[in-house]
Amino acid sequence: MLRLTNHVAERIKRHARLAYPDECCGFLFGTSDGDLKHASRLFELANASSRNRSRRFLIRPGEFRNAELWARGKSLEVVGLYHSHPDHPARPSQFDLDHALPWWSYVIISVEQGTPSMLTSWVLKDDRSEFVEEVVEGAGVTAVKMSGGVVE
Repeated sequence: MLRLTNHVAERIKRHARLAYPDECCGFLFGTSDGDLKHASRLFELANASSRNRSRRFLIRPGEFRNAELWARGKSLEVVGLYHSHPDHPARPSQFDLDHALPWWSYVIISVEQGTPSMLTSWVLKDDRSEFVEEVVEGAGVTAVKMSGGVVE
């Protein structure tokens, strides 16, 4: 399960809206207790993809190292990544599957015609064969759906 603070959920929504029609991306930081992850901070990244930015995002390898070092310095963990799917459902693509790491939460927010809508989170199985949707808690409820500036 992934718990998002309202602040983190709103920042993901804002980043997705500003990046549209391109995909946005960023790291999620927080703490964990087994399979329960609590994302309390994020770091917005620039989509480094040089082509098809509305369907692909790229995070430079050095950004992963920087994220780990920053988190360690704050006594936090990198608990996952987020990215947007402009005008597509908030479900992982084959590209997402091919580039994912086990345990991390992969938050995907759908952006329909520039408006952030559904937010989901996924965890890669240990055998890397597929994603499993994980429960997202935000604003005290499960299944976070974002609309009208409010996390429902």
